[in-house]
Amino acid sequence: MRRISLEDDMTQPGSPTWMDLGTDDVEGAKAFYTALFGWDFLDQGPDFGGYLMIKQGDGFVGGAMSSKMTPEGPVDEPQFPTSWTIYLRVEDIDAALAKVEPQGGSVMVPAMEVGDAGRMAVVTAADGAVVGLWQPKDFEGYDFTGQPGSPVWFETMSKDYDAAAAFYTEVFGWTITPMGQIPEGQPRYATNGEGSAASAGICEATTFLPDGVPSYWRMYLAVEDCDAAAAKVQELDGTLLDGPMDSPFGRLATVTDPQGGMFQVIKPSF
Repeated sequence: MRRISLEDDMTQPGSPTWMDLGTDDVEGAKAFYTALFGWDFLDQGPDFGGYLMIKQGDGFVGGAMSSKMTPEGPVDEPQFPTSWTIYLRVEDIDAALAKVEPQGGSVMVPAMEVGDAGRMAVVTAADGAVVGLWQPKDFEGYDFTGQPGSPVWFETMSKDYDAAAAFYTEVFGWTITPMGQIPEGQPRYATNGEGSAASAGICEATTFLPDGVPSYWRMYLAVEDCDAAAAKVQELDGTLLDGPMDSPFGRLATVTDPQGGMFQVIKPSF
């Protein structure tokens, strides 16, 4: 793990470039994340289905949308559980999607235009993790400020490490780089790229993800004080799942928003 910042080249193949929240309570999510991180939510209007762009200070952090919105309009019931989706950059979204099924994945949302900003799609990877694709046109994605309230790392927690590594290599052009010397029998970890070029990680999570919990992507959001952030999450009716705890990369905790969207908070030491 390392801290992603504005100085990094996040245009290499398969780098995380955007994240968005699908939630069944947009107003509740806005209140929670504004109180926790000071985020601003900017409504893009009916032409974009009420999609919200999220800013932290002067930088874009991600987006949010209602899980009750469909291409045909709003519906009464959520179309998917509240969750964050991580989008990986591609140069040719059609070419990338053509590789998804041969590599054991499936296409959930086919490629679609997002105005002049770019093209997006959502797929299920070979290990079952949901991940987005983003081919930028006028909009590259995040502003990687590294400041509190912004993303500083991304990783996929995989129940099939080998299948996932092959999938991200073939579909997204990842360069799988194992991290250090992992003792025999311990979970493997690798990054896309090496050292200061690393843009995301893959963790072998088979031994510690419970039955019924699929592979998934997660992001780490920087905070100035992990313990205070974890306490604030609970004060705002979110849930503390794990931690706070010290790690080689900083003090961190796993939390959810009140609707169940999961993420990490970390006081980075890197």
